[in-house]
This record gives sequence, structure tokens and C-alpha cells, in this order.
Amino acid sequence: MTKVYFVRHAEPNYNNRDDMQRELSAKGMADRELVTQFLSDKNIEIVLSSPYKRAIDTVAHFADNKGLNIEIVDDFRERKVDSIWIEDFTSFSKAQWADFDYKLSDGESLNEVQSRNIYALKKVLEKYKDKNIAIGSHGTALSTIINYYDNSFGYEGFEKIRTVMPWIVEFTFQNDKCISINILIYI
Repeated sequence: MTKVYFVRHAEPNYNNRDDMQRELSAKGMADRELVTQFLSDKNIEIVLSSPYKRAIDTVAHFADNKGLNIEIVDDFRERKVDSIWIEDFTSFSKAQWADFDYKLSDGESLNEVQSRNIYALKKVLEKYKDKNIAIGSHGTALSTIINYYDNSFGYEGFEKIRTVMPWIVEFTFQNDKCISINILIYI
């Protein structure tokens, strides 16, 4: 069996609007300790991450403590909303969850995000079969992965975790078949 612990990043600095380089806030940096404590007894052998700084930094403390390298997987990146900052994120999110093909002119639909993330996950499951894996991730990207395996997880589920950072979801796979999802709201 393969265990995958998707780790949604800790609290970012929202004053930095550069999605790729947005760093963790002071609280986010401190909360990385919670991630390290949670993962410390999970026999993690592989650490992967989205290329976004906040996701990398959230799992870096754990990886450093265990002497593990972080492998960057570009397809685990977060959804691109648009080229401009969206002030009314709630309305935008509701529209996307209501229609998985909805997107702004320079953004991605949830279908696109889900397809990209599931493709990356399937490659990881093939490459690291029967390993315990931690993956630095994002709220929307992770929510679409949960939705892929459990389509009852929709906007309401996303809304519940929207401000939960960090957040860890444990997936158990037999080969490439998901046999359980354990949503850990608080770590």
C-alpha cells in the first residue's frame, strides 16, 4: 500500500500577490512545526511539492529534519485564477465549483486543475509504489483531488477548509486505486 499525505501550505503572506513566490507569514513559518510533528512518525520516505514557495516552505522543515530532499512536481501547482488579483474570491469559487469548466480569461478551470493534479499523482503512485509520501500542496488543488475520488466533496467541503492552513489529507492507495481518504482538519 502507498500512503500519500497531501499537506496544504501554512498561512501565506497575502500582501505578496506573486502566486509563485508568495512566502509564508510569521504564523505560517511557526505552523510548519505542526506539520513536522504530525509527519514525524509516519515513516515518510519521499517528499514532493508544488513549485510554489509557500508549499515548499511548509514541508521543508520536515524534510530538513529527516534529511530528505524535496522533489518539485510542477503539475501539483495551485490553480491559476487569472493574471490579476481577484477581490471577490467567494463568488469566483462558487462559480467554479458550480461549473468545473468555468474560468476567467487567463485562468484555469477546476477540470483543468484536477486533470493536471491527478495525472501527476498517478505518475507518483507508479514511481513510488508502496512508499509513504508527503506532498506540499494547495487548498483548491487538493480539494479537486479529493473530489476526483469522492465527488460528494464540493464547494461546501472546500469552504470548510478555505482558511485551514496547514491542512493534511491522508490517502491510502492499493496500486493506483484509492481505498481511503482521511481528511484531517486539524493537525
